[in-house]
Amino acid sequence: MVDVYVTLAICFVASIVLTPLVKRFAIKIGATDKPNQRKVHQKIMPRLGGLAIYLSFIIGVLIVKPEDVYAAPILIGSVIIIITGFLDDMIELSAKWKLLGQIAAAVVVVLGGVRVDFINLPFGGEIQFGFMSIPLTIFWIVAITNAINLIDGLDGLAAGVSSIALITISGMAFLKGDVFAMTMGLIVVASTIGFLFYNFHPAKIFMGDTGALFLGYMIAVLSLLGFKNVTAISLIIPVIILGVPISDTLFAIIRRIVNKKPLSAPDKSHLHHCLLRLGFSHRQTVLLIYAMAAMFSLAAFIFSMSTMWGAVIVGFLILFAIEIVVELTGLVGKNYKPLLKMIRNR
Repeated sequence: MVDVYVTLAICFVASIVLTPLVKRFAIKIGATDKPNQRKVHQKIMPRLGGLAIYLSFIIGVLIVKPEDVYAAPILIGSVIIIITGFLDDMIELSAKWKLLGQIAAAVVVVLGGVRVDFINLPFGGEIQFGFMSIPLTIFWIVAITNAINLIDGLDGLAAGVSSIALITISGMAFLKGDVFAMTMGLIVVASTIGFLFYNFHPAKIFMGDTGALFLGYMIAVLSLLGFKNVTAISLIIPVIILGVPISDTLFAIIRRIVNKKPLSAPDKSHLHHCLLRLGFSHRQTVLLIYAMAAMFSLAAFIFSMSTMWGAVIVGFLILFAIEIVVELTGLVGKNYKPLLKMIRNR
C-alpha cells in the first residue's frame, strides 16, 4: 500500500505543477471560454485544465503499471476521449462529433471486455442481456460522460462531484477486493484534487470538455468494473453514487419535454443555476451540491449493506428526497410543486 500512497502523492503534486503550465498553453493556443448569457463567469477564462488532470493520471499509471486485462482498453479509450475534449475546447465541435468521440471511446472499452452481460434477480434466476449488453454498456458510458459534462457549470463543481463519486467507487472496489478499480479511481481523484487548487472559486482555469469528458468517462467505466455481473439491487448502487449528475440530467430532459424544446437546447435551469437564483453565493452553491453528492454516496454505502427490504426503504427515501429538492429549487419549473402542495394542504 505504501507504493499506492506515494503514487497518489506524486499525482497530486504533478497536477499542482502542471496546471499553471497548461493554463499558459491554453491561453497561447486560444483555448479560452468566453462569457455569454448561459454562463456564470464574466471574463475570458482559459480552459483545457482537464489536460493537467489527464497528464497527472498518466504519470500515476506509468508508476503503478497496472497488470489487468482492462488496463489497455481503458487507456486507449481515454486517449480518444481526451482528443475529443481537446478539439472541442479548441474549435467547439458540433454535438454530433462530440457524441461520435464518446461512442468510439465506449466501443473500445466494450470490445476490451468491460460490459454488463447479466444480472442476478433478487428471488433467484438471472437476466442475460446477450447482444444487448453491448449497446446498454455503450449507452451507460456515454450517458454518464455527458451527465458530468452537464454539471460543469460552476468553479470546482464537476471536479468536486466527480472526486466524491470516484472516492465512493474506489471504496466499494476496495471492499470487493478489486485493487485495479480502486487504484485507478484514486489516481484520478489525486490528480483532480490537485487541479481543484486552481479551479475552486474563484477559478483561475476551467477543466473544459477535456476534463469533464475524461472524468465522466472514467467514472462510467470504473463503476462498471465494480458492479458488473451482479444482482439487480447492486446494479442500482452506481446510479445512487452518481445521483447528482444523473438526476440533474434527467430533470433537464423532463424540463425540455415539458417546455417543448429540443433535448440539446441549452438553458440556465440546471441545479446550480436554480440554487444561485434562490440567493446562494457561487461558493455556497458548490458546497451545497458537494454535500448532496456526499449524501448520495453515503446512501449508496447504506444501500449496499441493506437487506432487500432495507434497500427498498432506502431507495424510497432517496426518491422522496430528490423530489423535495426538485420542488424546492424549481428544477423542473417554478410551478411544479405537487408534493409540497399536498403536504401544505393536509
